[in-house]
Amino acid sequence: MKKIIIGTRGSDLALWQANYTKELLEDKGCVVEIKIIQTSGDRTQEWNTSFDKLEGKGFFTKELEEALLKKEIDLAVHSHKDVPTENPEGLIIAGVSKRGNPSELLLIKKTSVDSDKQFSLKKGAVVGTSSARRKSQLLAFRPDVEVKDLRGNVPTRVKKLKEGDLDAILIAVAGPERLELDLSEFHEEVLDPKVFVPAPAQGVLAWQIREDDDELFSKFDDITDIDVQTQARIERGVLNLMDGGCQLPLGVYVDTEFDHEDRPVFHTYVSIAKKWDEQPVQLYIATGNSEDLAERIVNHYTNLKPQKVFISKDLREQDYLPRALGKLKFDVLGKSLIEFKEIKIRLLPVTEWIFFSSKHAVKYFMGQKPAIGKVKFGCIGSSTSAELRSYGHRAEFIGQGTDTKLIGKQFASKVGSSKVLFPIAKDSMRTVQWQMPKSDNAIDLNVYFTVKHSIEIDDTYNILVFTSPSNVEAFFEKNKPKPHQKIVAMGDATELSLKKLKMKEITKPGSFDDLGLVQAILGRSI
Repeated sequence: MKKIIIGTRGSDLALWQANYTKELLEDKGCVVEIKIIQTSGDRTQEWNTSFDKLEGKGFFTKELEEALLKKEIDLAVHSHKDVPTENPEGLIIAGVSKRGNPSELLLIKKTSVDSDKQFSLKKGAVVGTSSARRKSQLLAFRPDVEVKDLRGNVPTRVKKLKEGDLDAILIAVAGPERLELDLSEFHEEVLDPKVFVPAPAQGVLAWQIREDDDELFSKFDDITDIDVQTQARIERGVLNLMDGGCQLPLGVYVDTEFDHEDRPVFHTYVSIAKKWDEQPVQLYIATGNSEDLAERIVNHYTNLKPQKVFISKDLREQDYLPRALGKLKFDVLGKSLIEFKEIKIRLLPVTEWIFFSSKHAVKYFMGQKPAIGKVKFGCIGSSTSAELRSYGHRAEFIGQGTDTKLIGKQFASKVGSSKVLFPIAKDSMRTVQWQMPKSDNAIDLNVYFTVKHSIEIDDTYNILVFTSPSNVEAFFEKNKPKPHQKIVAMGDATELSLKKLKMKEITKPGSFDDLGLVQAILGRSI
């Protein structure tokens, strides 16, 4: 086979990507040369101009594609997230790489860190980013921060953080990881892609060739990651249907798991807004059918309508759920149908770990100021973790998702034979405790109990959200859901309580926090 000429941009990161591809092809016996080509995006890097103010698409790909068509190069290596969803005539994507870390990195000056705040970022911080998607999500979660446009390659942006008046910058994790940058003078906050949703195909390389180059096309059969190819197809399918480029505040992330029968389940997280300064619509969809998934997501977004929502918990003005849904014109009533009462701690067992299943357990345990000594903490969900941080402690284990049994198994694997204290509500389920290898190592401590306060709820609410089995019991003492009312249940135990009452078509959030509830509510809002 003739020598393969790879075309690439000249930045350090682009050259890393080209050399990574070169090594893969050389391992297959190919002879490869790298040729540097400057793009429109490179020529505008010095501007502090936001992507959403630039017209058109393909800022970092156009010149590479032209070189391919002129046969000046044989292969263009792109960050897949930069590639327009429609190939120019005569070009195709021959394959994709394994996925690097798709997460976002919030790089914070150590003087601007506040571990009590979401993302460990101090109140009123100034954050540099030119991405409409990053602005949209950051301001949704942290409306107190200020965003400033910031351009440049990764080292340039890090330098601007070091030398300028910014408190933090938002960049993709994969960049500094691949360049092996020394970031030790900063605090690195890696943002969960299931919370802060990355760009479609972020962390993936796309290999573009001429459509008629069959010989080169065959070389990518062995080095293309098929699972990543499917994920990228879904993510970029949404981008294509929304007709979006850099200007669109769109994040899509697909995480593939395999069920007990080894069938793929596509967990898809979406954040989308019309403009960067508007509240994004956040969706979570889990399905085994990927064929028309992008179409279903866009159809759902297009047909979404504000609803009247009842949720069985008291809401605070600063909570994410009422703020997010309020900005989306939803009418939300938050009212707990139960009251919590403290149980005094008489004797505090000595253990190596303390595990909290809810923020109420944290409150009624930590609120009594127990002499806990040196101990490690575990918990379920970001809300519980945040409550623990408010008392000056950080969890070393945070179980994510709503499968409490699985979280219990993961926690048991981490702690091994260590003794664990479980501050709990009286008569609560012991799902996590049952997963411990030795029952004697799981020590329960009742720190609160519940009292029901049943009231009648107006049946004009379209969506009913139940946050606990006790709230289900209290609701059904004076109410019964009508056929038009859709039901959301927080967790397996709450779902089971509803099923015992003959309720069907129950939606469960993907996580035990306000974001999970917002996603579930929006998922039932058409």
